[in-house]
Amino acid sequence: MAIVLFVPVATVSYGVYQLLINPALGGKPADERLARMQQSPQWRDGQFVNPQPQWSDLRSAWLRFLFGKANPHGEPEAPIPVVHNDAGMLATPPASGLRVTWFGHSSALIEIDGGRVLIDPLWSERPSPLSWIGPKRWYPPPVALESLRDIVDVVVISHEHFDHLDYATIHAMRTWRTQFVVPLGVGALLLRWGIPEARIRELDWWESVRIDGLDVVATPARHSSGRLSFGPRPLWAGFALIGDRHRVWYSGDTGFHTTFTDIGERLGPFDLTLIDAGQYDANWPDAHQGPELAVEAHKCVRGRAMLPIHWALIKQANHTWTEPVERVLAAARRHRITVLTPRPGESIEPANVVPGVRWWPELPWRTADETPIYGTEAGLVSNRIQPDACGDLPDRQSVAAPGEDRYE
Repeated sequence: MAIVLFVPVATVSYGVYQLLINPALGGKPADERLARMQQSPQWRDGQFVNPQPQWSDLRSAWLRFLFGKANPHGEPEAPIPVVHNDAGMLATPPASGLRVTWFGHSSALIEIDGGRVLIDPLWSERPSPLSWIGPKRWYPPPVALESLRDIVDVVVISHEHFDHLDYATIHAMRTWRTQFVVPLGVGALLLRWGIPEARIRELDWWESVRIDGLDVVATPARHSSGRLSFGPRPLWAGFALIGDRHRVWYSGDTGFHTTFTDIGERLGPFDLTLIDAGQYDANWPDAHQGPELAVEAHKCVRGRAMLPIHWALIKQANHTWTEPVERVLAAARRHRITVLTPRPGESIEPANVVPGVRWWPELPWRTADETPIYGTEAGLVSNRIQPDACGDLPDRQSVAAPGEDRYE
């Protein structure tokens, strides 16, 4: 009996010990860094707080996760058609001045007016503090991380969650020349992982930094932080990239909020938006807004071309893995919005967009009418975000319904 009890206790104890000493959990903000966090308008009662309340029903979500029926199409059954790029191709400047290479989930390389920005790089097999647990990626990184060493000028991190701030990836960059632009408090983790303080720039919402002719502006997001660690938690944010000729907006992880309109008025219009549209659930709509509200967010910020992200790499929700892009396209058709759907690793220039190839399989998925994702927002009728929250905007390119293998 003693041995039977010892094995699980020892296993749990070893797991706790590994977490306590694990550098992946990051560093604790202190001194001037902590003081600056505490001076932020977003800091209240010892932590960062969203201006809007966040509703969730985690009890129902956990019960469904533990005892509910898993979606049979939650993960790919066949290999995803990944485009494997090399640094030589990426070193050739885009003819239009703006190009995006999406690596899956929220990782992407933005080439804008001579600058190259890598957002939320995730090269590990699992976004987790332990290598043997957590969601496993569905395909290897489309490009070797080391091949980007002399290409990337700026790394932007939206928040500290494991699928956006990956320890192994950042630690591998400690000898690079690149600058890091992050929300308040995230610099403490980078510093512990070997990134020199001189290469870290921390921003509050609406603050900006200029790097080699490119303005990087932190924008409000409606999300959270947390990394199984103790102490003050960092801020979360989206980011606008403003060059001499082009503007790009990355939402970061976010629920819907009406500040999107302010972002569009102050920093837009944007030639390209990369917007959180996947890994959503009706039980936590204010953490991830879902496909339809992602399209609304694109309209609010005055975007031209939209690239839906936060899908097609790992499973974090119980929807069909292709559902985010299907629902984004359905909502976008209604508003005549251009949607970019590159294969992971594929580089495209929004100015030269052509009818896209439907590279994902046709699988059963639930429509917006079947499983709506409504974000909550104080002060709105019935405490719900209604469709067309931002209205229709002019100067839209048409996107027709997908055919068998193409849409246009």
